[in-house]
Amino acid sequence: MRSALIQYIYILKQLDMPNNYSCPECKSKMNVGNSLVFSAKSPDNERGLIFLDTELGNYTKTTHPEFELQEGVEYKFYCPVCHFKLNKEENFHLVKVHMTDENGKEVEINISNIIGEYCTYKIQEKKVEAFGPDAKRYSNYLDVPDEYRKYL
Repeated sequence: MRSALIQYIYILKQLDMPNNYSCPECKSKMNVGNSLVFSAKSPDNERGLIFLDTELGNYTKTTHPEFELQEGVEYKFYCPVCHFKLNKEENFHLVKVHMTDENGKEVEINISNIIGEYCTYKIQEKKVEAFGPDAKRYSNYLDVPDEYRKYL
């Protein structure tokens, strides 16, 4: 009986797959396991990979020990496959990727590119869902109609 329960738990864990993240330009998958992978560059031209947790609102990040992220510094984020710049043109403090959820529905995800600023936005049609303690920072920007966002 116990081995059947362990096997059942193992199967459930296998089914608990993370959401799939992709580049808005080349559509390549950007997540490996529970990590969302970005190529990043600091203002001082230091380059490296950043692995973020795929769970929205979880701000755990991993980098190579020699690629030290500096709190409060804005980084440029790129697709690790095609090297497309993911910083949004309308608001360069946000990084845009696509996420396909477990139901196959694609949504836009915006993440702050300032290290230590914890805010993420899930944008689906005209609905915005905010995550993180700093989420209010860009909420006014996200509530503005598209035609007026360029003036902010």
